[in-house]
Amino acid sequence: MIWVEGGSFVMGDDLLYPEEGPPRTVSVDGFWISQTEVTNAQFAEFVSATGYVTTAEREPPQIEGAPPEMRQPGSATFRVPTPGNPNWWAWTVGAHWRMPNGPASSIEGRANDPVVQISYDDALAYAEWAGMSLPSEEQWEYAARAGSDSLPEPKDSSGAPQANYYQGVFPAKDLGEDGYTSRSPAGCFEPNAFGLHDMIGNVWEWTTSSAGRVDAPGPVNVIKGGSFLCAANYCARYRPAARQFQERDLGTDHIGFRLVDTQGDPPSN
Repeated sequence: MIWVEGGSFVMGDDLLYPEEGPPRTVSVDGFWISQTEVTNAQFAEFVSATGYVTTAEREPPQIEGAPPEMRQPGSATFRVPTPGNPNWWAWTVGAHWRMPNGPASSIEGRANDPVVQISYDDALAYAEWAGMSLPSEEQWEYAARAGSDSLPEPKDSSGAPQANYYQGVFPAKDLGEDGYTSRSPAGCFEPNAFGLHDMIGNVWEWTTSSAGRVDAPGPVNVIKGGSFLCAANYCARYRPAARQFQERDLGTDHIGFRLVDTQGDPPSN
């Protein structure tokens, strides 16, 4: 955990999409925050200790008119569209945190990857077990900005990617110039000025902030940070100010989380 000293910042001042504004000054108290996303290894420890069963492993709600596959446990996975199937997302039977892309996938050998296929309730359950909480959107964005304005794209002065996001023309081809075309191990890119890794890219992260009225069948929360699927030609949400809305009961193969703790004492100097 990294201590983040409290302060103020202008939220929404890096406006690219309407939902990111209007700019407003926000203050946050100091807090501890995970240096990286919660990993597969850490989540496995939680499941081993508690026997917890994630949302994706349970029988889904029986929605009238739902196709047969959506009546079985599973979750949403991304796929490159084809001429015969232009959809980017599919309900994949058997997809869950141990098999994030479906039964043919595995987290074996990927203990340090961020855990995904995690619903909001799953993330809350882990946070409660750990004696901490999920960050608010304000805490998350303040930590991601790390005292500076966000850049339009996470590259260094030579043009080299500094985060795990999509280089190329989405959704046709990820060039993998950052070294990855899917999730990368937590903490393998340089940290921001607060010492935090992967606040931009890799996987989206849950916050406790609700998203108000959006076109969704159930409650939604704000997710932050973008993921390995964010591209300049499509969503460009690899910025601290960016926000997206996600149904609380649906995980995907590009959403994870990290924790905060507001109860611990700040470090002594």
